[in-house]
Amino acid sequence: MLLTGCSGGESGPPTLTWYINPDDGGQDVLAQQCSDASGGKYKIQTSLLPRDAASQREQLARRLAAGDTSMDIMSLDPPYVPELAEPGFLAKPPHDVVEATTKDTLEGPLEGAKWNGEIVAIPFWANTQLLWYRESVAKAAGLDMSEPVTWDQLIKAATSQDKYLGVQGVRGEAMSVWVNGLVESAGGQVVSDGQDGQDAKITLDSDAGKKAAEIIGTIGKEGLGGPGLATQDENASMIQFQGDKGSFMVNWPFIYSASKAAVEEGALDQSVVDDIRWTTWPRVDADTPSAPPLGGINLGVGAASEHQDLAWDAVQCIVSPEHQAQYFATNGNPPASAKAFDDPAVKKAYPMADTIRKSLDNAAPRPQTPYYNEISTAIQQHWTPPGDVTEDTPRETTEFIQEVLKGDALL
Repeated sequence: MLLTGCSGGESGPPTLTWYINPDDGGQDVLAQQCSDASGGKYKIQTSLLPRDAASQREQLARRLAAGDTSMDIMSLDPPYVPELAEPGFLAKPPHDVVEATTKDTLEGPLEGAKWNGEIVAIPFWANTQLLWYRESVAKAAGLDMSEPVTWDQLIKAATSQDKYLGVQGVRGEAMSVWVNGLVESAGGQVVSDGQDGQDAKITLDSDAGKKAAEIIGTIGKEGLGGPGLATQDENASMIQFQGDKGSFMVNWPFIYSASKAAVEEGALDQSVVDDIRWTTWPRVDADTPSAPPLGGINLGVGAASEHQDLAWDAVQCIVSPEHQAQYFATNGNPPASAKAFDDPAVKKAYPMADTIRKSLDNAAPRPQTPYYNEISTAIQQHWTPPGDVTEDTPRETTEFIQEVLKGDALL
């Protein structure tokens, strides 16, 4: 009788758990809005994932592998989607949900939501890096920023003005992002045939890989990244960029809102923000458009979720163009929806919105493979510190990754 009394089931509408990445509270707001909009069909509660992408991946993978039934909705970093989709951990999005949520999704984010040619998660917000620059430095260096610029031009400009280039040289995911962006912009790939898993071709040892190594090695050896380059992440490079030695920087759109907030807090002079401009990511080759890094978040539903139909209904609400625009304007995370970029609130909050949209259309995802974690970790180990990168680094990394995938070496 006691056991019967304790298992009476939950009262009221089902509660959906949404595992979210850290933000400024925007996902909690959307969870409440979509709970209200459901008309009592469900409530959405959020559960916070760790801050760094690798730890997010680890927690999600362990829960999904264990058949955790609470995995109703998950905020997924695009590089880890194949690893979770390949073993069947993700529920397949219904056709009508895909049709309703991706009809105006930009090309870059849409590719990042696929595995084996099929959409396995729904794009929520997208992210891409821009080239941020101090207008005063660009003018002094004689660079015409209305035209595409190359990495070689930026290296020469920073050298001539005795300034630092804002890049991320830390041993972390930021390095994998930088390497992949350079290789893709040079017309190459880190991995081809990623669907072949352990038998995928590692194509980093190429002309594109060697050019990427030349750029990273030069910036490291010549001290152009600043004295803390080997430990410099996105926030550290932003702070350096805001200082007297700042010139050009590749980084995500949060730079703008963070810089404005620093002015409001009295930590940064308004003249610095007035001097900040932006354009698309630098080219590796002057005649080849760049392929900027792609980031963001896709929403997936766990295959073991007991409320899959309700979860997909909630996903449709969360990723509506109106909510994507709201999330961008309030939290600084760009939408995956083209329509959301036309929202007046977005244009007011982010004057570089059109540049972000253009960049997202040209953005290239990181290698799509179930073994992305192994590949990314190998890159981080072999391409840091930047000053040690040589023309041999692409070959050495390729050989190491191949050994790891075959089980002949450990990370």
